[in-house]
Amino acid sequence: MKTVCFGEIMLRLSPPGFERFLQTPQFVATFGGGEANVAVSLATFGLESHYVTRLPNNAIGDAAVKALRAEGVRTEHIVRGGDRIGVYYAETSASQRASQVIYDRARSAIAEMTPGTVDWATVLDGAGWFHCTGITPALGDNGAACAREALQAAKAAGATVSMDLNFRKKLWTEKKAQSVMRPLMEYVDVVIANEEDIQSVLGFEVHGTDVTTGELNLEAYKATAAEVASTFDCALIAITLRESHSASDNGWSAVIYEKATGDFQRSQRYDVRLVDRIGGGDSFAGGLVYGLATGKSPIDALRFAVAASALKQTIPGDFNRVSVDEVERLVKGDGSGRVQR
Repeated sequence: MKTVCFGEIMLRLSPPGFERFLQTPQFVATFGGGEANVAVSLATFGLESHYVTRLPNNAIGDAAVKALRAEGVRTEHIVRGGDRIGVYYAETSASQRASQVIYDRARSAIAEMTPGTVDWATVLDGAGWFHCTGITPALGDNGAACAREALQAAKAAGATVSMDLNFRKKLWTEKKAQSVMRPLMEYVDVVIANEEDIQSVLGFEVHGTDVTTGELNLEAYKATAAEVASTFDCALIAITLRESHSASDNGWSAVIYEKATGDFQRSQRYDVRLVDRIGGGDSFAGGLVYGLATGKSPIDALRFAVAASALKQTIPGDFNRVSVDEVERLVKGDGSGRVQR
């Protein structure tokens, strides 16, 4: 299946290992971003994965394109223009020390993009799936307008549309997020979120849940998912369940609600020793899209997504670098960490 992802790819600058910012005067430079991470997952899993963004016509923009191509992502629809690429600084968490992310993305090339820049009819020709997140609309009025244009075009092209709500409190308020995102939900078939996203972006609360203690009220998740599906006429609602025991150790699972049948199912659960949490949700989205796009049932797609994202969180950097075979082995129960010979 031809898939299309739209959003901002950024330059990521991180201290080596678990160091603090500028503990030593160097950064490791890589690329990442919500939708780009999904595009890489889909390409790695073998789908025809296209990525759309706007990048400055300079050496850093060129490097971002090359990084995507190196992962098998199709980049011919990337628009060149603007003055700068968005940057984020990421300090890796450990034990009781939380991670830190500092954005330097104001006036980035995609934030200044306006509707009409992308020929969406050409981009979406033959596409079966379109994916975006709530991050692009959070970049400002231009980002919101371009996201709406893309969603409308995807719906008109007959593609299945997935939206990872991805609330970013450093980019906008809950009030602004809800005023922009709720109207966009009419174009969405598959919603991907965690409990904070659902509350902050859509205004629905999940009662009786505390991720810090691992207390998960599954009936409350089911009720909230059903309300979201009914309100916005979305076919599937997938919610990740992270139990944050510390910055290094998390419980990881997910649930999925199917509007047509009312079925609500939970995936397998993993205890994950985190190497890099960034991109974990994106790898879940990539795994879910891959599973659904290749004909898996909702629960089998969910199980694949949870396994894929559990593996990703053991890998430094934004991109997930695991194969379908590795994910399938974990789904079947091989999580021993033994050497594969």
